[in-house]
Amino acid sequence: MLKKYLKRLLLGSALGLGGLLVLSQPAFAEETVSLEMFTINNTWMLVSAFLVFIMHLGFATLEAGLTRSKNTVNILFKNVMILSIGLLTYALVGFNLMYPGEGSWILGQWFGFAGFGIGTDAAGLTSAYNPGYTYWTDFIFQGMFAATCATIVSGAVAERIKLHSFLVFSTIYVALIYPWLGSWKWGGGWLDGLGFYDFAGSTLVHSVGGWAALACIIILGPRFGKYSQGQSRAIPGHSMPLATIGVFLLWLGWFGFNGGSVLSADPGLVSYVFVTTALAAAAGVVGSMFASEFMLKKPDLSMVLNGSLAGLVGITAGADVVSIPSAIIIGLVAGALVVASVIFIDSKLKIDDPVGATSVHLVCGIWGTLAVGIFSPDHSFLTQLLGVVAYGAVSFVSAFVIFSIVKAVMGVRVTEREEIRGLDIDEHGMEAYAGFQIFSTEG
Repeated sequence: MLKKYLKRLLLGSALGLGGLLVLSQPAFAEETVSLEMFTINNTWMLVSAFLVFIMHLGFATLEAGLTRSKNTVNILFKNVMILSIGLLTYALVGFNLMYPGEGSWILGQWFGFAGFGIGTDAAGLTSAYNPGYTYWTDFIFQGMFAATCATIVSGAVAERIKLHSFLVFSTIYVALIYPWLGSWKWGGGWLDGLGFYDFAGSTLVHSVGGWAALACIIILGPRFGKYSQGQSRAIPGHSMPLATIGVFLLWLGWFGFNGGSVLSADPGLVSYVFVTTALAAAAGVVGSMFASEFMLKKPDLSMVLNGSLAGLVGITAGADVVSIPSAIIIGLVAGALVVASVIFIDSKLKIDDPVGATSVHLVCGIWGTLAVGIFSPDHSFLTQLLGVVAYGAVSFVSAFVIFSIVKAVMGVRVTEREEIRGLDIDEHGMEAYAGFQIFSTEG
């Protein structure tokens, strides 16, 4: 097929068509694009997919660094599996659930499905939604996003969840719930029709994953020894260098996460999104530093690392539509907000989130989505709020029901003995640091 496609391009050029061709797609989406621009768009989108792929290494190292060494193999194993599950389920059902197309909506603009599997018709390589690059590029870029959603849950439930229970939950959630909810906006569903805006997924990826994380950790409960006599006990991670490397990898990958969401290689818009993304992350670092100094009396590295991610999550919804000063404000607020949220969730609500995933992805995802309605004159705050509420209600309830069923059928919590020994030994039969592992009798 590719050989025939290139042959058509060369033939069109030879016939004096100015290097232009009408890419094969449904009539309602017909567009004309130059061969050169098509190639540039396609290359940039593939590079963006590679960058989002690197984010999974960032999540793995960040989560490993912020948890204890006796659970490192378990953390790494889950992150490898999540990426694989996300891509396979997205190919099987997710892509066509998220992008059903005009003729495949079953329940109005609330639910649609274009069938199992992926593939193009015999006419060409491009999709109806994004005619500027190939269908296959469209799939792989969106598939990387799908896997990211479940990764958020991984860190929140770390150090005490059964491996197979987590994998079953993640498979169901990323295969069905994430793409279905994504169709409401990115697939042309009812929220898209109302004008709800989420450029790269502050809500569609991060809050959807954050709501699931919150539901799971409420059911799962805190780690052994985390709370004693009403007080929160700090359980430090084993490697701040690993955590820091993870954040730098995530920051790097975010340029593809946001920059690729332009859905073209438009030089002005891609470079602008790079700038708003970088400035929001930098402002998040500064905001979290001042907030941790004020609330904890010392500059906390783990808070600053999460502050950078908070700024990135916050700007993701409006990176292309807010001004430069607004991007900095969004990042500053997100950085301070994540520190306050981590402290409040841990100390006041007594909800144990080892890596602060709910604060970074849920709380700052909500903030970033609402910020579009505050800082962008073309978007309504009330519509943004409606989207936040709708996504929150369905995400949380869906995750709570799925995880409750998994708990009833196969259990979700390892035994106290297994948790104390570490999941690496009991779940995997190996150590991350063979010969150096020290087991604590205190958990």
